[in-house]
Amino acid sequence: MENQTNVNEFILVGLSNYPELQFFLFLVFLVIYLITLVGNMIIMLVIRADPHLHTPMYFFLSHLSFVDICYSSAIVPKMLVNFLAKHKTISVNGCLAQMFFILLSAGTEVFVLSAMAYDRYAAICHPLHYVGTMNKRVSRQLVGGSWIMGLLYSLVNTVPVLKLHFCGPNEIRHFSCELPPLLQLSCNGTFINKIALLSSAVIFGFSSFLFTLVSYIHIISTILRIRSTEGRRKAFSTCSSHLIVVVLLFVTALSQYMKSSSVASLFLDELFSIQYSILTPMLNPIIYSLKNKDVKTALTRILGKIQVSHAM
Repeated sequence: MENQTNVNEFILVGLSNYPELQFFLFLVFLVIYLITLVGNMIIMLVIRADPHLHTPMYFFLSHLSFVDICYSSAIVPKMLVNFLAKHKTISVNGCLAQMFFILLSAGTEVFVLSAMAYDRYAAICHPLHYVGTMNKRVSRQLVGGSWIMGLLYSLVNTVPVLKLHFCGPNEIRHFSCELPPLLQLSCNGTFINKIALLSSAVIFGFSSFLFTLVSYIHIISTILRIRSTEGRRKAFSTCSSHLIVVVLLFVTALSQYMKSSSVASLFLDELFSIQYSILTPMLNPIIYSLKNKDVKTALTRILGKIQVSHAM
């Protein structure tokens, strides 16, 4: 159904309360975005170039890096434009498109992280069956399923918005077209939208979180049963980077959606959103580069080859 509205554009008022800081914020988020792009691209290129990293774990990591680029690119470029623009507007269709890609990226990232948790569970808890369990076909199916689930999550929440009527006001109290602040501007009922948002959060988000949590309960239990300290250290090192990324994403996302309405504020909403949608995609490649010996070794090996080729 075509979205009929008296509003032709929305105003994104987030992070605009301090006019004197707009150029400074532009520089800060530009640097964050460039680090996100370069860091995740390096991870993807290193994994593709080094045969030692052609394993399920790094196959998932390369797709996580791609999702992080998509996630950040759905939000930050428009933010950068608005920092320098006098009128911080976005068209209705542009806003709906941005919301669709934000939901798609967020949903897909959650499920890719769950697939990575299952990979670590299979590797640590059932090492003798790992090669058969996590073959190329299964890895591709898990990644494909992650994108399908992300698409379903996005469609479930985007399609009902097309039926809403926006007649003013048109100020979105956020720096991007996220669903909750957009629903506040609707001139007709949003009951179906709120039900869709709550149901999808439980079905997609909580189920993924629960799956990841159960996987790590088994992983930690298995690691604690290893007798040697060195063995426990090596086992934990294979999943420590992923665990840090999971904690960063889920803690901030859950804090955002489970906080009491009494502590709700524009500042807290934006702070949590910046953490899980902008900072986390930047931090992921840094965490995997610093905490993962294989990635550091592969990067050193590739840089060495480049230096040798230039010297010849």
